[in-house]
Amino acid sequence: MAVTQAGKPGLFTRLSFGIGGAADGIKNNGFDYALLFFYSNIMGVDAGLVGVALLIALIIDAVSDPVVGYWSDNMRTRFGRRHPFMYAALIPTAITYFLTWNPPEGLTGNDLFPWLVATTILVRISFTFYDVPSSALSAELTSDYDERTSLMSLRYFFGWFGGLTIQILLFRFLLVPTEEIPVGVFNVEGWNTYGLVSAICILTAVAICALGTHSHIPRLKAAPPARNLTLGKIFGEIFETISNPSFRALFIATLCGLIATGISATLNQYINTIFWEFDNTQIANLTMGVYVSAILALIIAPIVGKTFGKKRGAMTIGALAFTIAPLPVFLRLFGLLPPNGSDELFLIIISITIFDLSLIIATQMLLGSMVADIVEDSELQTGRRSEGIFFAGISFIRKLSQGAGVITASMVLAVAGLSQGGGVDAATPESIRMLGWGYGISLLTAWTLMLICISFYRISRESHADNLEKLRLRQAEQDAQ
Repeated sequence: MAVTQAGKPGLFTRLSFGIGGAADGIKNNGFDYALLFFYSNIMGVDAGLVGVALLIALIIDAVSDPVVGYWSDNMRTRFGRRHPFMYAALIPTAITYFLTWNPPEGLTGNDLFPWLVATTILVRISFTFYDVPSSALSAELTSDYDERTSLMSLRYFFGWFGGLTIQILLFRFLLVPTEEIPVGVFNVEGWNTYGLVSAICILTAVAICALGTHSHIPRLKAAPPARNLTLGKIFGEIFETISNPSFRALFIATLCGLIATGISATLNQYINTIFWEFDNTQIANLTMGVYVSAILALIIAPIVGKTFGKKRGAMTIGALAFTIAPLPVFLRLFGLLPPNGSDELFLIIISITIFDLSLIIATQMLLGSMVADIVEDSELQTGRRSEGIFFAGISFIRKLSQGAGVITASMVLAVAGLSQGGGVDAATPESIRMLGWGYGISLLTAWTLMLICISFYRISRESHADNLEKLRLRQAEQDAQ
């Protein structure tokens, strides 16, 4: 697929790159929302041991993410820097994810702990080999400021779409009750089938991304010349790269944003069932509304980025989104909304949720594109292209921050007196009020810190164009020598 004169990839390439995000969406959705429940409640592994397994895998990630990022930045092959990793990850990502949800028969309870540790580590490593190099392509397929936003918007859209679709498939169609298993979530065969379907979808998404961008290999950035590298020099270059001020700003902003995401995801069920008292049908409709939010975000992010610039656009729609999100909760606390159980209340909440989530997803899209623009800024400082390291850093902080949001949400539940469960029947008016205040204030705090961090990002449309021109002149001087 040819590249236009403006250096913008065609529709086929953009779709191929975007569909690759579905693999991450499926994996992240499974690991974030279902893995703990499956192994602790279904397979009988102590919940604490499941947490230990995930912690061990996270420690491995702390090493593998920057190593793979640096390695892919410096790989020299006839297939370029990124694609060898993507092809190498093609089969392992699918097989290891399948095995995670299909443990050996006869193993139950804590005997499954070694299996869980092994599969989670292998899933993390295999996805690192795919995700870091493939995400780095966003900075190589085009240097165009706005086109990078378009690429990352498609990537996030398919990530949300893929993860949500597989989640609905699991809970609506696979975890069905039988005569022997009256409660559907305990249908182990349904979980096994989920592992198979997810593995096939992951394999397909990775293959589409790798093969759909393969023709661009001759035009992608080449690795730096071979040089003598020691372990100290490698880590010295990594630390030099990540010391970029704009990267530090996005790194910490991502941490704060994902803490907010963790709080929201953990408390969402409590807010829907206890605070708003929605029934299962209403909650299902709210879930389906995410599709609409993802489509709206796909439209909003490129328009906002082109109109306001990425930094100002992300801060503007981010501030709007983060103000709107807890607003209904605060209005209810002050008695300014229709009563629970009324159709008017649900219409208000689903409308606000769809619109607000679209703004949040659009903010994520702009932030992802902002990472790509750091590449040229860093190249001017260091003389090296370091896409892999930058996207590895963002990838790792996403994994690291997942638990922080859950811990914060747990503290909110403890203060509200809801940490022992019991649902609506166990909730008192005071505990419901404390849940609302804790939810709203903790989200506003995390999101405000995120916006403050984004304000330190230094790259604008004009400075990006200036960076490209300086790099062009530097290359011309080198070619003339």
